[in-house]
Parts: sequence; C-alpha cells; structure tokens
Amino acid sequence: MFKKILIANRGEIALRVIRTCREMGIKTVAVYSTADAESLHVRFADEAVCIGPPPSNLSYLKISNIIAAAEITNADAIHPGYGFLAENSKFSKICQEHNIKFIGASPDMIDKMGDKASARATMMAAGVPCIPGSEGILKDYEECLHTAKGMGFPVMLKATAGGGGKGMRAVHSEKDLRAAWDSARQEAAAAFGNDGMYMEKLILEPRHIEIQVVGDSTGKACHLSERDCSVQRRHQKLTEETPSPFMTDKLRKQMGDAAVKAAEFIKYEGAGTVEFLVDKHRNFYFMEMNTRIQVEHPITEQVIDYDLIREQILVAAGVPISGKNYFPQLHSIECRINAEDPYNGFRPSPGKITNLHAPGGHGVRIDTHVYSGYSIPPNYDSMIAKLITTAQTREEAISKMKRALDEFVIEGVKTTIPFHRQLMDHPDYVEGNYTTKFMEDFKMDPIKTE
Repeated sequence: MFKKILIANRGEIALRVIRTCREMGIKTVAVYSTADAESLHVRFADEAVCIGPPPSNLSYLKISNIIAAAEITNADAIHPGYGFLAENSKFSKICQEHNIKFIGASPDMIDKMGDKASARATMMAAGVPCIPGSEGILKDYEECLHTAKGMGFPVMLKATAGGGGKGMRAVHSEKDLRAAWDSARQEAAAAFGNDGMYMEKLILEPRHIEIQVVGDSTGKACHLSERDCSVQRRHQKLTEETPSPFMTDKLRKQMGDAAVKAAEFIKYEGAGTVEFLVDKHRNFYFMEMNTRIQVEHPITEQVIDYDLIREQILVAAGVPISGKNYFPQLHSIECRINAEDPYNGFRPSPGKITNLHAPGGHGVRIDTHVYSGYSIPPNYDSMIAKLITTAQTREEAISKMKRALDEFVIEGVKTTIPFHRQLMDHPDYVEGNYTTKFMEDFKMDPIKTE
C-alpha cells in the first residue's frame, strides 16, 4: 500500500481524497496556488506545497511543479481528482517515468478514450451501441457537409478533444452548418489546442445517463449502476440522482452489461464512467468515457455504501476487485452549489463568504472546502459545495433536499441554492419527467421581497 499520496487538485475533491487517505492510514500532501493558501485541503493535509500563482497554467496545470512537489515530499502516488490533469496522458506518463503511481488511467487508456473519435471507434469494435456518426475525424468542411446530408439533419458537431460542452454545436439545418463548423473549431482550438471535429446524429429529447464502472489490473470490471445527469445548463451538470426515474430493471441490466463490456474490452483499470444518451424510447447510445472520478460520485457511494476513492486507491495498489455488480438500495440526489447568480444568467459570484450555516440531519451529506470567512477566488470553477440527500424513496430524498436547502445559508456571495430550491418544486422534476433540454425552458421565479 502507498505510504504517501499527493493530491494534484484543490477544493472539495482534494479534501475528499485526504479524508479517505487518513482513514486508510496514508499520509497526504496538498498542493496549492497562492490563491488557495487558506483552503481547507491545505490545512487538513499532512504536508502542503505551494506550486505557483493563481492562474491554473502556472500552478495546478504545471506538471513540472507538481512532480517536483511529489519528489521533495517523497510521495509514492498522485491522485489527480477530477478536472485539471486528471485525464492528461502526458501527466500520467511522466508519473510513470518518475516511478510515481498515477491513481487513474494509463497514458494509453487516456489517449484511447479521451479522444472522442477514437473512443467511438473502440466502442463500436466492442459491440457497444453508438450514435450514428462520421467515420473518425472530419478532414474539412466539404466532408462535414457531405456527412451531414448523408445522415440527415439535425446533427451534432463535436470536438474530438472536447469536454464541458466546448466545441459542441447542434445544427438543425444546412444553412447553419458552416457557421457552426467554423465557431466550433475555433472554440476547440482555443480550449484544447486541437480543432479536430467529428459528427453524430442529434438525439432529440435525450436523457444523459452514466454507468459507474471499476476495473482492476487483471482486466476484470464491474458496474455500480447508473446516475441520471440530465439537468444541465450549457452541457454543465447542475444536479444528479440515482437511481434514474427513467430507468427500468431491463434497461439497467442492458446498460450495465454494455458498460462492463466496454471496460473489459479496453482492460480499463481504475474508476471511470461510461456515458450514454438514452432516447425517449429507451434506446441507449455510447457518448463518451470519463477516465477519472466524477463530481457526482457521492450519490453512488450513498446508495450502495461504497467508498469510491478508497476503491481507486486499492485498485491502483494492485488489489483485485470482487467483480460483483452493485444496484441502488436507496435514492440519492446531489445539488451542485455554485458561487453563481441564478437570477442573472448564472453569472459567477466570487468573493468573501461572510456567514455560512450548513444543514445537517439524517441522510444529509455536504462535500465542501469553504467556511465562514473564506474568500472564493475568481480563478477556478465556481462550484463551492455539493449537497447530497439520501432516503428510502425518491419522494423522501426530494423532501429532504428541500429541507436541507432551506437550512443552507451562504452570505456574502450569490449561490445557486435558490435555483435548486425552485427545481425541487418544479412539476416536471418532481415527476421525473426531464431531459437534457429541461433548462432551456426553466425560468427562475422573481425574488420575493418582504
């Protein structure tokens, strides 16, 4: 087992990893930028190393600084969390070269599944259902137009190196294709340094449902059932739940089997998710694979009583998995609490938290790195907390979430708490009748004044 793990991340996920390491008797090293000097992950780790100024490219994305921090502290493993370098094959390879275990996918696995066109071809070879689309990367606009006409509109243009909705364009008619092609390529080049594009048939009214998988070094994999991530804004998830209200036992088995087949076909090692789009007729199609821990992993942990971070560490240390598939015994919902103003287009709202009161009680979990007096830097993702409620039924989990949101007080900055509170009362959400298009028609109720 590892003696010391460096967490190459920040905020709540860094704190989450530190907590499990402490329970396992493993020493931890936090890295931080000067903007995060007062963050809780820095205070709770056994050691902490400053790796640069606030900009990510000079700190959390600067591989040389992170490797240097690992070497001077004698860390024998690195956990990348999510985001930043978690799916960077170069970082995974450099860790290997320095005899530091990367707690995540191998460089080859990241390259194979991180490139969406390559991942799609791999999954087709594995026999996993895929959305009809182009054969690999489109070489120019003429091929793009020919492919679109061949499969028929609407289509979805996607950056092969994409993520977080960048480089994606839904195109409903030929007249809009050229502008979408140009803007998507420009955005992809700026965000990822790669303007490669591919095309898929646009699935109308889809659900975004992912299957959590874990694979070990023997090539064996299992699944931990599904999470419904369909409530999104600009392809960014806002809330997630498990089990999905759209799921049937038959569909769960089919999707679970497909996800395990995908993981075992590529001999996947570690925790990851196989992401699917599911149409209104419950046909499902492979979308992408995330070769890392997910933001929304706590809801899976809650419904099957399973520490995914612990499992990541065990698998990385060479411990084989049981091979057993898991199914939800409870219902769990996660609301991502962002420092954003939902009344003004979800505009970021960094600043100092002047007062914070966190909810509690049975079935309420909060993953956060913030506290009263903490200053939220403007340099990073705006998520400051994850509020998770778990109960015997979906109805009880929603009621518990309403109560917890009413108790949750964060003053000094705007947050998405009011949005989530209204979402929990929305008739379509309450009925489980939502798709990835849900937010297009969602309108915040006016602010109530006394």
